[in-house]
Amino acid sequence: MWEMYLRLKFFFMRNVLLIGAGRSSSYLIQYLLDHAGEGQWTLTVADVSEQNAKEKINGHPSGKPLRFDIQDESLLKSEVKNADLVISMLPAHMHLPVAQECVHQKKNLVTASYVTKEMHELDAEAKANGIIILNECGLDPGIDHMSAMKIIHELQEKGASLDYFKSFTGGLVAPESNDNPWGYKFSWNPRNVILAGQGTAKYIEDGKYKYIPYNRLFSQVETIQVEGQGSFDGYANRDSLAYRKIYGLNSIPTLLRGTLRQQGFCEKWNVFVQLGLTDDSYLIEDSEHLTYGSWIESYLPKTVQGSDLKLRVAKFMNLVPGHPVMRDIEWTGIFEDRPIRLKNASPAQILQQLLEEKWKLNNSDKDMIVMQHLFGYTLGAKKFQHTSSLVVKGENSVFTAMARTVGLPVAIAARFILNGEIKMNGVQVPVHKEIYQPVLRELSRLGIEFNEKTKELI
Repeated sequence: MWEMYLRLKFFFMRNVLLIGAGRSSSYLIQYLLDHAGEGQWTLTVADVSEQNAKEKINGHPSGKPLRFDIQDESLLKSEVKNADLVISMLPAHMHLPVAQECVHQKKNLVTASYVTKEMHELDAEAKANGIIILNECGLDPGIDHMSAMKIIHELQEKGASLDYFKSFTGGLVAPESNDNPWGYKFSWNPRNVILAGQGTAKYIEDGKYKYIPYNRLFSQVETIQVEGQGSFDGYANRDSLAYRKIYGLNSIPTLLRGTLRQQGFCEKWNVFVQLGLTDDSYLIEDSEHLTYGSWIESYLPKTVQGSDLKLRVAKFMNLVPGHPVMRDIEWTGIFEDRPIRLKNASPAQILQQLLEEKWKLNNSDKDMIVMQHLFGYTLGAKKFQHTSSLVVKGENSVFTAMARTVGLPVAIAARFILNGEIKMNGVQVPVHKEIYQPVLRELSRLGIEFNEKTKELI
């Protein structure tokens, strides 16, 4: 009788399919497994490495590891068919076939990535099939949307008029683990860090459109003060203008979304940008036979003469010899006569390989997420500034602050979709009360909570 009960229970259990168990999945998996009993679901963790999936499940009876290849269409179809809800934590460019299959089979989907044009084109069919394709439900994008919209809606309900909105987020290393001159270690996809900011940043300031081309992005930096954490470099994200419509702020005079780094980071990173080392659009011939030093040499024009490579780069950047920026550039090993040993690599791939050695998050290291929103608004005859700040520290190199703030919103949203608390359909982002209210409430319960302050401006 007991065996029959267990078989029937398993038969009626729902299945959550997670595709991709990378750096940001640790808390996501833990949360869904913690709630598997009350939610009556099992969690299939599908990853290119079945061993990695097993390690993330850590023997939990409600977890099932699966070796998964996104190129295997029949496997994708069968696993989506067996799922009640799908979560894709794949690289952003791999979401579309998963979303298309979910729409075809009428299965809800949650991702942490930006909505692409191709993803948005699935909206009408998703609505017709009564499912939600919820994107941008991680940290940035994700928690930034939800926390901002909560305050925007509250101010609008008071009758306030918004004068400006600035939002900055950074994935950083915690002060106690900050032991390198760059103040940075990789806590998420290193490739995305290398390629960050490429394109032209667009925003609006005092009612005028502003544009920052990539070659100027890291030299046009704003100092951002975060109470209790100090000062940071803030640089503009690629397209802030699109968020006027998303946030319902079409007439706001100033809107800017940006990224935070430790002070001084951007000035140093700009050296790599100006040299062309972050370019991913072409391959270096015979890259495996070059040294890092000879690779850098190949980027310097003939007019920049001298026998010392470091001094020539300083001259190219109009920096005096011995400048602290050049000291920290040298620390990376970029001038060494050490073989690259990376075949047919782009400049960005070579730089990534080098920095992964130097910016590795060691087992006991802690990372840190810092987010700050600044709202300027007019209420009656008075002007105010509301500051909303979030600081989250990780536990170690696996249970990172990045994994916590990216993975938990995804997991929480998935849980609330499964239990019917979120009922919306179509391609969505979490800017609606139906989504952000329960997710923020649960995040607060789990210790992810903003510090809010308002001051009157004189």
